[in-house]
Amino acid sequence: MTLTVVIADDEDLVRTGLRIIIDAEPDLAVVGEAADGAAVLPVVRRERPDVVLMDVRMPALDGIQATARLVALDDPPKVLVVTTFENDDHVYDALRAGASGFLLKRARPDDLVKAIKVVAAGESLLFPAAIRALAGGRTAGRAAAPGIDRLTSREGDVLRLMARGLSNTEIAAELVVGAETVKTHVGNVLAKLGARDRTQAVIAAYESGFVSPR
Repeated sequence: MTLTVVIADDEDLVRTGLRIIIDAEPDLAVVGEAADGAAVLPVVRRERPDVVLMDVRMPALDGIQATARLVALDDPPKVLVVTTFENDDHVYDALRAGASGFLLKRARPDDLVKAIKVVAAGESLLFPAAIRALAGGRTAGRAAAPGIDRLTSREGDVLRLMARGLSNTEIAAELVVGAETVKTHVGNVLAKLGARDRTQAVIAAYESGFVSPR
């Protein structure tokens, strides 16, 4: 099956470079481009892509607002933020808005390809150290996320390991349980927190103080 991608970036050179990398893969295809956040919405409605590569700093409508509008669609695509700086507060805001992860523009082509496939599969692409740094200034005064107090002890363990960036397989090895058991726990965590995906759950964990960014 071919995964379809839409690229949203205000720089022609960046869009062209990303398209060349993606279209070189037999199971990936770029089906549309947009030069700003406002333009990406009709492209997504028309093409129904699996993944949107989203720059956060764009004219007309920035990537944060565009991401929020995309994830509100009935059948939303996965959004992967592509950014120049990993410590950009706009990245964190885009993740809070619903992006599944982020990747630096200087990443290697094979890392880009892998990232697209990871988020298309429903996983999150997180860099724990970067998320901790970005979350560090966002926790003061925030109330506990709804549902945090409903987590079981084991679900809390799973959430902490998710915040460390571990995959289900890695969490299973850490807790010495089966992968299907971890999958069930992750599903319960997302449901109780009202989180769209792992990224949203991890952000809720940091902002509520359940996991310390320090």
